Amino acid sequence: MTEAELREVVKAYGTPTYVFDEEAFRARIRAVKEAFGPDVSLCYSIKANPFLVPAAREEGMLLEVCSPGELAICEHEGIEASRIVYSGVCKQEDDVREALRYGVGVFTAESPLQLELVNREALAAGKCVPVLLRLSGKSQFGMIKADLMSLVAKRDTFAGVELVGIHYFVGTQRRKLKRQRAELTMLLKLADELEDTYGWRPARLEYGPGLGFPYFTDEDFSDTLAPARELADDVREVAQHIDLTVEMGRFFASECGSYLTRVVDLKAGFDLPYAFVDGGINHVNYLGQMMGMRQPQIRNLSADDGASRELATWSLCGSLCTTADVLVREIELALAPGDVLAFDNIGAYSVTEGVYLFLSRTMPRIVLHREGGFVLARDFVETSALNVAGSSRG
Repeated sequence: MTEAELREVVKAYGTPTYVFDEEAFRARIRAVKEAFGPDVSLCYSIKANPFLVPAAREEGMLLEVCSPGELAICEHEGIEASRIVYSGVCKQEDDVREALRYGVGVFTAESPLQLELVNREALAAGKCVPVLLRLSGKSQFGMIKADLMSLVAKRDTFAGVELVGIHYFVGTQRRKLKRQRAELTMLLKLADELEDTYGWRPARLEYGPGLGFPYFTDEDFSDTLAPARELADDVREVAQHIDLTVEMGRFFASECGSYLTRVVDLKAGFDLPYAFVDGGINHVNYLGQMMGMRQPQIRNLSADDGASRELATWSLCGSLCTTADVLVREIELALAPGDVLAFDNIGAYSVTEGVYLFLSRTMPRIVLHREGGFVLARDFVETSALNVAGSSRG
């Protein structure tokens, strides 16, 4: 979004505010579709940013849901059950029952116990539901190969589920595409092995490549879609052998958001001057990394208003009473009190990962850029009531 458009948001909605650009989000989806071709399905992991769910639906995406709350979001948005991949590491009986009631398109099973749970609840509901077995990528997620093969071997004993494929996701921000290429080769070999050994070939593969996205000023922003284009030939080849769905969240959403926050105080005279904003690390989270050590892309939306500004290397801090609240440890900016800063590439995760209840601060507004205009998606939310003993009492 242009600086003029963001200034329009500040004027109408104030700060701190997230702005998510649905048009940019749609454009990235369409570019990846074009790169991967018509034989590859795309899935949006809504944990990256649930406010982009309506746009994802309108672009024909499948939606990965990882919690009962995310399922409730989909129901609120009227998402067709057939679009939903119901994932998540700690499914409980009530969660599975609710997903069965909704009629989600496919479940994932993170473990043998999860498959038994889905099978048991499906039988109780008089259903047989499709399930993807999640293979671990050497983390706590998914199951080891031996367990996966054991479940395939005794698949006929699960009358409430139909094993339809494999789910595989290792992690995020994975820059070396040789790893993804090796994984795709491994997964095709596993499909062959399962067919040769048990007479069962997975009809479907849901694969999360965890493609990297640049966030910091020392990175290359010349073509943020390059990883998808570079992996496209490998993806298309795999799709010739199995029904392939590529699932991503961060890669689709990151570029599609900005966070607007206002400078409320400047402290000179220190070895490193401090600039304070009305937001903080409770709102801004890049990559889940330690904040402050690298410089995200930041624009001063007030720089052309004619006010006198002091150019200095600032330590950019937020409104929380903790020394950890440092958004950028050192950054050179010309600042004046009241300036509005735009943190770019914040479309993924910050809106859901922030420590919003710390200090009982007000949660930011959320604005969507849609069809050339702006829509308030969520107003400021006061959190103090959530931090009061007995706050659930009527």
